Amino acid sequence: MRNLFMKVTYDGTNYDGFQTQPGGNTVQDMLERAITHLTGEVVKIIASGRTDAGVHAYGQPFNFETTSLIPLERWCLALNARLPEDIVVTEAHEVPLTFHSRRGAKRKTYRYTINGNRFPDPFQRRYQFHHPVALDVKAMEQGLKPLIGTYDFTSFASRKSTKASHVRTIYEAHMEIDRSMCRPDSTDQGVIHTYITGSGFLQHMVRIIMGTLIQVGEGKRRPEQIADILAACDRAAAGPTAVAKGLALWNVSYEDAGN
Repeated sequence: MRNLFMKVTYDGTNYDGFQTQPGGNTVQDMLERAITHLTGEVVKIIASGRTDAGVHAYGQPFNFETTSLIPLERWCLALNARLPEDIVVTEAHEVPLTFHSRRGAKRKTYRYTINGNRFPDPFQRRYQFHHPVALDVKAMEQGLKPLIGTYDFTSFASRKSTKASHVRTIYEAHMEIDRSMCRPDSTDQGVIHTYITGSGFLQHMVRIIMGTLIQVGEGKRRPEQIADILAACDRAAAGPTAVAKGLALWNVSYEDAGN
């Protein structure tokens, strides 16, 4: 028996999230079908976590056990030949049988992307939330600071969350602006990326944080209110859930397996 650890990058636009669903239209479903087609084995993969419908990923880790003797260097090409074009396996490694992609994950980073230019980018429309009105990015950055640390993030969790504890740790959070697509002599703000790294995340947590920060950027809330929202432990205290397409799982790191 072998335990194979892989990474998959995907455009989540056409899928009902990562984790398998009764309808069979998830990234996990597509991966398991491809593995079965390749090896003849029926497998259940273990991912580092789940993503919502419409959310994307750059290098989502997963692992599964197999008796297949296919060499490591052949797995990516063989699976990609059996996957839709918007799902691509980029790495394959053999790891100890005790390795578990979800339990072994130490840090996860999500990136949320806002297009702050006057006009949307038709080539990036699936991966950006377009906000044509200027945002106060400095205020949004100030609003991020109170979230760094270990807290009960109930205010920023979906009401449907079934987790026993909503305590999570955010290690770091920052914003970057790419102005390369700004038109000369325009009011374009550029593409605003927000990176949030934590021990783990609750359902809709990053999207609710972003929906609240966007309200700060619009002047509807003050950045110092974020600490009060966090302390309230009440979903009603926070802002709306930002649209899914702007969110991507950016990175997952492990102490083991060299990843």
